[in-house]
Amino acid sequence: MAEAEEQETESLEESTDESEEEESEEEPKLKYERLSNGVTEILQKDAASCMTVHDKFLALGTHYGKVYLLDVQGNITQKFDISPVKINQISLDESGEHMGVCSEDGKVQVFGLYSGEEFHETFDCPIKIIAVHPHFVRSSCKQFVTGGKKLLLFERSWMSRWKSSILHEGEGNIRSVKWRGHLVAWANNMGVKIFDITSKQRITNVPRDDISLRPDMYPCSLCWKDNVTLVIGWGTSVKICSVKERHASEMRDLPSRYVEIVSQFETEFYISGLAPLCDQLVVLSYVKEVSEKTEREYCARPRLDIIQPLSETCEEISSDALTVRGFQENECRDYHLEYSEGESLFYIVSPRDVVVAKERDQDDHIDWLLEKKKYEEALMAAEISQKNIKRHKILDIGLAYINHLVEKGEYDVAARKCQKILGKNAALWEYEVYKFKEIGQLKAISPYLPRGDPVLKPLIYEMILHEFLESDYEGFATLIREWPGDLYNNSVIVQAVRDHLKKDSQNRTLLKTLAELYTYDKNYGNALEIYLTLRHKDVFQLIHKHNLFSSIKDKIVLLMDFDSEKAVDMLLDNEDKISIKKVVEELEDRPELQHVYLHKLFKRDHHKGQRYHEKQISLYAEFDRPNLLPFLRDSIHCPLEKALEICQQRNFVEETVYLLSRMGNSRSALKMIMEELHDVDKAIEFAKEQDDGELWEDLILYSIDKPPFITGLLNNIGTHVDPILLIHRIKEGMEIPNLRDSLVKILQDYNLQILLREGCKKILVADSLSLLKKMHRTQMKGILVDEENICESCLSPILPSDAAKPFSMVVFHCRHMFHKECLPMTSMIHLCILVSSRLFSIMFCVQRGGFVDGASMVKGFHK
Repeated sequence: MAEAEEQETESLEESTDESEEEESEEEPKLKYERLSNGVTEILQKDAASCMTVHDKFLALGTHYGKVYLLDVQGNITQKFDISPVKINQISLDESGEHMGVCSEDGKVQVFGLYSGEEFHETFDCPIKIIAVHPHFVRSSCKQFVTGGKKLLLFERSWMSRWKSSILHEGEGNIRSVKWRGHLVAWANNMGVKIFDITSKQRITNVPRDDISLRPDMYPCSLCWKDNVTLVIGWGTSVKICSVKERHASEMRDLPSRYVEIVSQFETEFYISGLAPLCDQLVVLSYVKEVSEKTEREYCARPRLDIIQPLSETCEEISSDALTVRGFQENECRDYHLEYSEGESLFYIVSPRDVVVAKERDQDDHIDWLLEKKKYEEALMAAEISQKNIKRHKILDIGLAYINHLVEKGEYDVAARKCQKILGKNAALWEYEVYKFKEIGQLKAISPYLPRGDPVLKPLIYEMILHEFLESDYEGFATLIREWPGDLYNNSVIVQAVRDHLKKDSQNRTLLKTLAELYTYDKNYGNALEIYLTLRHKDVFQLIHKHNLFSSIKDKIVLLMDFDSEKAVDMLLDNEDKISIKKVVEELEDRPELQHVYLHKLFKRDHHKGQRYHEKQISLYAEFDRPNLLPFLRDSIHCPLEKALEICQQRNFVEETVYLLSRMGNSRSALKMIMEELHDVDKAIEFAKEQDDGELWEDLILYSIDKPPFITGLLNNIGTHVDPILLIHRIKEGMEIPNLRDSLVKILQDYNLQILLREGCKKILVADSLSLLKKMHRTQMKGILVDEENICESCLSPILPSDAAKPFSMVVFHCRHMFHKECLPMTSMIHLCILVSSRLFSIMFCVQRGGFVDGASMVKGFHK
């Protein structure tokens, strides 16, 4: 039955409770594998008693007294027959060149694996432990300790002789020892001691907590975390001790070092082994459980836990139950935990099995994520650590993710992930498209197909377009808009669309799409025809983009009917391609559209369409009277007689008034305002604009028998005509509304005129005086005369070479200078002869005269 169970539990990935493992979502921290090859062969005939780990090899001791050297795969490299009985302990130095072995029959051997040096000794009691100096390879460090009933230190003296000294005895068997640097720690029945080899001093004693446990059944586990930190596990208790230097002032007769317990806590199970893992601990636990059926205690699978030590407790990071061969028969003392610091490998040793635990790498992490179907996280982990993963490929994970999404029915998500996962691999893209076709989900992948780099086979795109054409016209139209026309065979798709239009010839979506296909195929004529039929907004963009003006010369009415504003703007922007004459001719039968075109033309340029201004009079009168008067005012090419005729026929009073006034018939225009419009304010405004006395006279005569008109005239006439002319003509007894207010306003206007005249007069006088003073100051300024100036008559320097001699000159305000003797006139005030000769007018320069004696100069004065 045991053999059957072993076959079923060959894989160490299983936990104690499989159902709990399946439900757990926490990723394990370690992975396990059974050390096989030579180890399997050894343990079929023998049982493991101890093992020591070096970075390069393993040393395994058995119950039959054999020591095997193994490589890391478990293959046997060397075999030593040490004793016929159980090997209790194997010790290796750090170089891996020397090994110490002790056995149950008291034999102790220390020898070189690659040299001839050797130590043999047989004691009269079982030797439980041995530890060689970590640097045993050095001649100064030829030391090792053995432990049975007492702890002995062996040192090689001169002449290559070994001498021994007792480090400790009297507290039972020495059952565990660990040597690190200059410190040796060992455990006996009473507790743990630490000894300093250098100073030959025992530093401390750490007593064990639970003295009820048999030390031979529940031995102490020791491990050095670093050179000064010792971890002690005994029973269910863990203590972390730190070796520290004692201050010189505290020495006295005390050791130079002391130990401080920095952390202490209890575990749920009995401790069989300890090992460091960064700042955490790996704990091998012996577990006993009680059967629910028989209520008997039995040995359960051992556990390997990773814990985070705290000051008084610990936090469990992970916990794995291990299926070790023969675990039902093992005791706590049968398990050992050895480790390789360089590679973080942990070896769980039991009599019938050796299991290796190692930290999970990124490949293992991805394995776990894939097993849990966490493909998104697995893909992300692979991308982040792509330089470190060895067994996985990002593409393989991505493809598995896509397949998983497809199986779940999440087709859109799967298609979207294709963009990232498939990248530029055209072959994979085509493979995935066919997969989506098989499940009828081509529509799902269509938005994500590559359109540039890479480009798939045209058949792929055509296959998807046909899929949409059969079931979704809108989707088909969207793809045609979004996909470049060179992705597929355009003629094939055009023919397919035509076939569908035979069944539904008025389908606007298909017609529009066909127009776009024609555009891609540069068949702009057919495209334009469809756009115009559909009255589609893109028709103007199509015309501009592909310069189709020659194709629209006979379609101007259609364009205007569709969107007159855009059509007119386009036609006016491209007069060089479609002339004004051609447009007007095409719109001859549609005067309302003709008016829209000519109106915009006139707004842009008053002169370009001058030949059509006469036509525009009728068009404005018919379709746009509000803009007729502005047109008549702005146009200089409009025939006034024709305009007047049309306005009079249609009884357009305002336009007729404007035309009459423009033609010089102001009196008729004023009469029309008064008789037709009866608007005194407009009549007054018109008279003001014309500023003609006869018009004012006509206005007064027309208003004299109309009190409301008289009131309006009294209120506005004061600044243009003498109000007395109107007042004298008012008949006695005529009742005029608001006469008093009108008279008051006239007086106020008169007073205002007087004040304005006086103010203007004061300003004029002040300005004249200011300018006169400015002119006087300017003319009183001196004029600089130096050696560079010349006489305008003799062209000699104006200043003599000998400045000490007296000389005289005449300087005019125009900056012309003369020697006094060079002037034909002697008067101090006369015309500058140069300016007079040039201007031939009454312009003259006022002389600024002066006399210079020696080096001094008298500035000129103005007369």
